[in-house]
Amino acid sequence: MTEVLFLTSEEMRGLATPGEYVEAVRDGYRQRGHGAAAEPRTKLVNQDPAGMLTGYMAVLPESGVMGGYQYAAGFGDGDAHFFLPLFDVDSGAPLALLDGASLNPFKTGAAGAVGADELARPDAEVVAVFGSGPQAKGQLRALDAVRGLATVNVYSPTKEHRESFAASMNDELDAAVAAVNSSDAAIEGADIVVTATDATEPVFDGELLEAGTHVTAMGQYDADARELDTRTVERAKYVPDLRDRAFSDAGAFLQAREEGVVDDDHVHAELGEVVAGTEPGRESREEITVFDSGGTGIETVAAAGMLYERAAEQGLGETIEFAPASDALR
Repeated sequence: MTEVLFLTSEEMRGLATPGEYVEAVRDGYRQRGHGAAAEPRTKLVNQDPAGMLTGYMAVLPESGVMGGYQYAAGFGDGDAHFFLPLFDVDSGAPLALLDGASLNPFKTGAAGAVGADELARPDAEVVAVFGSGPQAKGQLRALDAVRGLATVNVYSPTKEHRESFAASMNDELDAAVAAVNSSDAAIEGADIVVTATDATEPVFDGELLEAGTHVTAMGQYDADARELDTRTVERAKYVPDLRDRAFSDAGAFLQAREEGVVDDDHVHAELGEVVAGTEPGRESREEITVFDSGGTGIETVAAAGMLYERAAEQGLGETIEFAPASDALR
């Protein structure tokens, strides 16, 4: 039998800071830039009951781990459940099974922060955030770890939600966080724009983006949905997390391409190629950049590997047993 560490969401809460998530995820994307294997999500949709079963994988050879995410969302209970298996690269043996819910905003936020760190201007300090849920908080916490933020303007359609978010993050960050009343007000003067919503239509007018702005879009992973309009994609140096994902479920890019505004060559590079230095990131103060972060196994496995090591060092979790095929197949 093979002993595997099971970790609950609560046991993983607080094991790492947002900045430590960022560095783990940055290293994961660097490995991807040097050829580490990763695939975009596979998504299966059910109509009755309505729900989605999805997952993705990555192998990080230098970190010594591989694995991925599988989760169900919707269906009868209207909730989401995240399973995260982690395996040893050298032996293939399972190392851990993580309840992946609590780490989700942290690893996704870290991916957004890595994208912003590579593509935003070095002196960027004014941020516009669209969205007021846990993912928006995760993005802002991680972004604050890579930039000295001065001002954050938050917009979401529900006044109470954006004001509550602003009050909470104002207490947590050194930056001045304020709720604003419109999308136009949010992006005015912004150096970095972050979209963390469940919107299916664009949340701001790309014509209003100022020269030199960086945009991180993380709420779009459906060919028929988009947070960014065609004008934003057209104006930007476009960098997805995975090149293959841009052509499968990156709605903003796919719809801009369908409209004939951009073609396949508009995909500048994967984030990993920029992190690894094999492709350039920002090349001038004036260019607009987009990081399209739909979610991959790269940040998932990188974060899980870090948390597994820390949990093992602290004696957290419980051991469960899995039978290898050589024992079970009789």
